[in-house]
Amino acid sequence: MLIVGNWKAYVESQLKAKALFATAKRLSAQHDTEIVLAVPTPYLGLLSPSNRSKVAFAAQNISAGTGGAATGEVTAALLKELGVTYTLVGHSERRALGETDEMVSDKVRHAHANQIIPIVCVGEKERDPDAHYLQLLRAQIHAVFEPLAQKERQQTILAYEPIWAIGKTASEAMSPRDLTEMTLYIRKVLGEYLPGRSALKVKLLYGGSVEPSNIRSLAEGTGVDGFLPGHASADSDIFSALVKALK
Repeated sequence: MLIVGNWKAYVESQLKAKALFATAKRLSAQHDTEIVLAVPTPYLGLLSPSNRSKVAFAAQNISAGTGGAATGEVTAALLKELGVTYTLVGHSERRALGETDEMVSDKVRHAHANQIIPIVCVGEKERDPDAHYLQLLRAQIHAVFEPLAQKERQQTILAYEPIWAIGKTASEAMSPRDLTEMTLYIRKVLGEYLPGRSALKVKLLYGGSVEPSNIRSLAEGTGVDGFLPGHASADSDIFSALVKALK
């Protein structure tokens, strides 16, 4: 299992960042779960140089450009220099700020060109009774996978992030049965871009509301390869409980 802790902007002190990183290192030494931390860019320079553990780092966003006159952008080359292995792309909070499918596609291709593995977030804002949200999901996947080479497609990670489920309790969010159905649908769509059983090689994460009480049931038999918790990953006790529940 792969768990990508997205700190978002919840961590605003070096002391807390170091404490969370220490927790992740301890968990990675004690459990088989693969741990990736998506931390704010300034903390990459703080934490990465001292990393001698199995914990990997992800950027929360990546520029589609190569540098130069681009104030505020963080390029792939810089992220690589800071020890980044992965990057989030197309998170719902970035899409809410105006990031389009085309922009997401550009960033994914740029990440691959710089040997950074993109974790692409896809998912519907709401579920309509006519299931038009499935076509939205298909379009988001198509925008990313259609331009890629076969090897790049296999190396791309998808994070299914139903926006309507974020911030809800485990009982209000997605059930294991619903997640299984969505996993099967996503794998079917991926089959249009990857031949045979190659679609099964694409790692699929779940990024809805995940708690220690439901993560085990969401992991078993649903077809997901891991999780993308947000706020929970910025709390050492809750993040520890999530990882331990996956044993």
